[in-house]
Amino acid sequence: MALNYIWTGFFIIGFVVAVIQFIITGDVDIFRRMIQSTFDMAELAVMNIALPLAGVMTLWLGFMNIGEKAGAISFLSRIVGPFFSKLFPEIPKNHPANGQLVMNFSANMLGLDNAATPIGLKAMQSLQDINQKKDTASNAQIMFLALNTSGLTIIPVSVLALRAASGAANPTDIFIPLLIATAISTITAILYVGIRQKLNLLNKTVIGWIGGIIIFLAAFVYSMSLLEKEQMEYVTTLISNLLLLIIIIGFMAGAVYKRVNVYEAFIDGAKDGFSVTLKIIPFMVGMLVAIGIFRESGAMGIITNGIKEIAIYFSLDTQFVDALPTAFMKPLSGSGAKAMMVETMNTFGADSFAGKLSCVFQGAADTTFYIIALYFGLVGIKKTRYAVTAGLIADFAGIIAAIWISYLLFN
Repeated sequence: MALNYIWTGFFIIGFVVAVIQFIITGDVDIFRRMIQSTFDMAELAVMNIALPLAGVMTLWLGFMNIGEKAGAISFLSRIVGPFFSKLFPEIPKNHPANGQLVMNFSANMLGLDNAATPIGLKAMQSLQDINQKKDTASNAQIMFLALNTSGLTIIPVSVLALRAASGAANPTDIFIPLLIATAISTITAILYVGIRQKLNLLNKTVIGWIGGIIIFLAAFVYSMSLLEKEQMEYVTTLISNLLLLIIIIGFMAGAVYKRVNVYEAFIDGAKDGFSVTLKIIPFMVGMLVAIGIFRESGAMGIITNGIKEIAIYFSLDTQFVDALPTAFMKPLSGSGAKAMMVETMNTFGADSFAGKLSCVFQGAADTTFYIIALYFGLVGIKKTRYAVTAGLIADFAGIIAAIWISYLLFN
């Protein structure tokens, strides 16, 4: 429903703003530009994005399937299981929800959206089974939703694929900044919900995990701050590409060890690449056309110029403003934010500061309202308590972190 209002609003607001602009300036060409943008954006979505994206998605879905067959999810489950048991004390020790939660988050971390969603829905149903108030979100359900909306992802396949499709010289250069931003978003979600639920966040398991992540991020950021800009780019590029290569080789080695036919596993996963791309074409066309109308009318410029003026008033750099539409859209719509990201790269360049920052925004958090509507709608939760607040706070932390780390590494 929210996406319906957003999409329709882009057209209506764009038309109203264009009429006002015409009355004030007498610019008769504004309506021609708006109509032309509908054709340009539709062509961009199919020819410049979907077709190149099909090959990249086919490749990575194949690798992801190898990882799944190799037991990557089970491996991650054994690692993070003790940590998760401290975050969900309401769940009985041997309840099936424990395994489902860990598998859901593990799949999300690996970018296995097709596997994560059905597992997550099953986990929500299991949490509802032990929920005493069926129409009200339990503490465990809120923590589960907050962690999902924070969007922790180790392998941001779709973002990397869209950067490649948009002609980025080095599509993986946003990997490290994105990883840091999404980690900060997740830590924020854990701390906020943990404090609200009065969880014992001072036990050694939680402190070990959160403290370890914070120390690692602080050490990495500090070490990067000591380098020159060219050295930063070299190191982050090296680490990003090396990590991804290690993950791919690790998947294959694990599959060989488990006597999995690696090639067949790759082909089975890759078969979904083209079909997944076909499924997103209508969403990309629809949203990009709406965004084109909205931008050409001058409405987007009014919003961003307003924020830019505020930044100037406080003597802040304004480069981040051009990427903000992606951040604004992300809590509302994943496809809308993805379209905003693509449109930003198309307008300013995939390797521009705005283009890179929009990609970091895209991966810094997840679609709060969509996830809450999907998971709570499944089990009939009407009273969400502070679940939306938790998700939005995590989103905001991810946005601030994305701006900060992008200025450190890209500016």
